[in-house]
Amino acid sequence: MPKATMQKFRAIEILRILQEETDSDHPITTHDFCQRLEEKGITCDRRTLSDDISDLVDLGYAISSKNIGKQKGYFYYCFMFSNEELKVLIDAVQASSFIPEKQSNELMEKLAKLGGYHRQEVLKGNMVTFNTRKHKDESIMQNVRVINDCISRHKKISFHYYDLDENKKKRYRKNRKRYVENPAALVYNDDKYYLVCYSDKYQNKVIYRVDRMYQIGITEENVASEVEVLKDELPTYTKQTFGMFGGETEEVTLQFDRSILGQIYDQFGEETEVSVMTANLLKSTVKVQISPAFWGWLFQFRGNMSLISPSSVKRQYELMLSENN
Repeated sequence: MPKATMQKFRAIEILRILQEETDSDHPITTHDFCQRLEEKGITCDRRTLSDDISDLVDLGYAISSKNIGKQKGYFYYCFMFSNEELKVLIDAVQASSFIPEKQSNELMEKLAKLGGYHRQEVLKGNMVTFNTRKHKDESIMQNVRVINDCISRHKKISFHYYDLDENKKKRYRKNRKRYVENPAALVYNDDKYYLVCYSDKYQNKVIYRVDRMYQIGITEENVASEVEVLKDELPTYTKQTFGMFGGETEEVTLQFDRSILGQIYDQFGEETEVSVMTANLLKSTVKVQISPAFWGWLFQFRGNMSLISPSSVKRQYELMLSENN
């Protein structure tokens, strides 16, 4: 290998080792560095190592050194993300139910690697599984890729759209005819990913759950000009929040109309057990925290949903019903 080529290759390998395997707490000594390079067939001694590292520093790479006994130890000290930033990102991926388990694990592994070898081990050791409602459909990330492509290219999007029935089977809307819409933006809200579109038919905004979209495709037709107006309205439109926190946990049985089954799956997960009572009446037993947020959620379905057990919570429910009549 020509000398100039060898020098470039050596510098690249030195930088890789520093970025991936060192930090201020884990420097690598000159002796160990040269030995590692020799094992890869790269000629290196103390002088050439020092010269290469000096060149890398001159190029702006954050490399420093400190004495380890009688030797000099080198380390990389300026990473793109701090430990706490990577931890937050990893937890966000883990907590997001719309990302399937396999893809969550892959994403978390990639994020941990951004911290380098030693910080990666710490971050992976701190991973805690706390979301048991991971989505099962592994095509979601592909959906996001195609949707982003449509938005960036200003092209209309085509797809099938479905709901889940009480047996977790897909039931396609519009007799499985394809939807064609003007995509404006992807919005993450209430642990769900949504596509906000402008509808030519309704001349207004419409929303679709990304995990309910199937066989997404990009068309050659440009989006309507109204999409840009809709994008300006999005900050106001996405301010809605929801939570069920602040009360005692109870296992309650809800009886509801089949037309709002999707609301049960949205709130409690697609693994929620659902029983059929009549052709149009279903019921499900779920764990909730009895709080104003829960009552607010329940009463928005008044006439289509009721609480039938346990008796202590049912009495509270009936009392509030009578007070609001």
